[in-house]
Amino acid sequence: MTRSARTMVRLGSALALSLVAGVILFQWMVSRRVPAPALTKVETARMAVVAARDLTRGTRLAPDMLKLTSFPAESLPLQSFSQASEIDGRVLLAPVFKDEAVTGGKLAPEGAKGGGVSALIGPGKRAMAVKGNKVMGLSGFIRPGNMVDVLVSLDGEGEQKSVAKLVLANVPVLATGNELEYDPKSDKPSSVEIYTLEVTPEESEVLALASTKGTLHFALRGSDDSGPALTQGVDVSQALASNRPAQAKRAARTGPARESTMQVITGSKLGTVNF
Repeated sequence: MTRSARTMVRLGSALALSLVAGVILFQWMVSRRVPAPALTKVETARMAVVAARDLTRGTRLAPDMLKLTSFPAESLPLQSFSQASEIDGRVLLAPVFKDEAVTGGKLAPEGAKGGGVSALIGPGKRAMAVKGNKVMGLSGFIRPGNMVDVLVSLDGEGEQKSVAKLVLANVPVLATGNELEYDPKSDKPSSVEIYTLEVTPEESEVLALASTKGTLHFALRGSDDSGPALTQGVDVSQALASNRPAQAKRAARTGPARESTMQVITGSKLGTVNF
């Protein structure tokens, strides 16, 4: 075999070996390839009923107050509604702001008659309004939905003492507002704050008497405080005696008591008396 022939054989062998090695490497890479994850089905957006404008509690819903807005399926509010007709005529138990979803938890039970405050009153309860002022309302911090304790202060007449007493505890505030009332002192109308409370029939009697005979005060409760509030009430002397420092006790005598001697003159005689 000539030299050129041997060279060609060697080149062919090298080329064949390279081809075989390439095929083996390709198959190994294919076996190691991680399969692409299967495409998951993406849920499309869903529609929910939202408020077209700010709505206050006690509002009876109408179609022009509502609109539909799309939400991602995973962010759809709980107890939401897909059609405005589902809640047409229902009454709000809580305020709903513009573009906020109207949910079942913010609606009065179906069939609630009327709107406004009457739809917010629970079974066996009554709504009763009392006049107040900015001090009584904590400068506007008492709002519908808050819970308050009601106190009354009564001025004494004759031998009766002036007293202050907490008369109602954990009372819901249904509504607050203002109305104009004629003021005889200034001969002009003045603004009077009105607070509507939800009470039982028995509590309404207490509230009526307290509001006509004395001065009412509200004590705002914390959102998580629903416990009882039983008090004895206080009169003027008890109120002034509160928050006083403890009186210091007199130091007791220690050691034997001292004996005192007194001279007594009787006529011409001189004597002594010990005590």
